[in-house]
Amino acid sequence: MASSFLSFSLLFISLCTADGFMEEVVDRCDFNSSDLNDIEYIRSYYYNKLEYTRFSSSVGEYVGYTEYGVKNAAFWNKDKSNLAAMRAQKETYCKNNVGNEYSAALTQSVKPYVRLQSVAPSGGKHRSMLVCSVFDFYPKLIKVSWTRDGQEVTSDVTSTDELADGDWYYQIHSHLEYTPRSGEKISCVVEHASLKEPLVTDWDPSMPESERNKIAIGASGLILGLILSLAGFIYYKTKARGRILVPSN
Repeated sequence: MASSFLSFSLLFISLCTADGFMEEVVDRCDFNSSDLNDIEYIRSYYYNKLEYTRFSSSVGEYVGYTEYGVKNAAFWNKDKSNLAAMRAQKETYCKNNVGNEYSAALTQSVKPYVRLQSVAPSGGKHRSMLVCSVFDFYPKLIKVSWTRDGQEVTSDVTSTDELADGDWYYQIHSHLEYTPRSGEKISCVVEHASLKEPLVTDWDPSMPESERNKIAIGASGLILGLILSLAGFIYYKTKARGRILVPSN
């Protein structure tokens, strides 16, 4: 079973307008496939946003979470016809709706975005390493590969499995260990159902903008310091020339 659930809820809200208290009942179906065994029907009762009683098809009866909710659950659980009707909701209420929602989800695809960066290799190795991180794609099946000057690289490449984000999206990370050569072109290539053609991201070996900014700020500080030092020196020499020496007796 997947690590996340697609769910939909029907909300029924009633308000006591005299004093503004709110009573809320929420019916929802949690599922990760259209199979009846993978569906859970839940009805929750709230008072001022606090859940006090719940019926879950996985439990098969009402459960209370507050003193009042426990009393409600005990009372409703004695009503066998009510329990039978609630247990049937998993199929009568959820089954058709889940089928429609699940089919719609499976026909959708979401394009990934790619981040390519250089990292220090582990174990004190002197070779360089690039990481191609691919985020927020759906469905799960994806291919990530590397090219060097237009030729696919098959050695020194390791990749993680597709990792579920918990929200129906996935991510994957591919590592390339290599020895840099002058003038070469290294690219990460992503192929996915959401893309009409492979998504190619070229590695730019130039210094990242953040690093350039740090150097620029440091250089500016150094120049400013030199200017201030020079100005102080000139001021000192000017004052020294203007002094009148009085000979002592």
